[in-house]
Amino acid sequence: MIIESIEIEMDITAALGALDLEIEAKLQNWGEPLRWAITTVDRETNIAQIEAIVIRE
Repeated sequence: MIIESIEIEMDITAALGALDLEIEAKLQNWGEPLRWAITTVDRETNIAQIEAIVIRE
């Protein structure tokens, strides 16, 4: 088991349902998310920067 800190970017206007579920689904590509936070949002492009801690096998 590896605990890793990652940063991703995501277009928040592309979220079809609840934003939190969309973020967690995207984080699953890197492992099981323990915690995450939206740290910045570019108001012009609606791109959010997300910092997360994930567990990988």
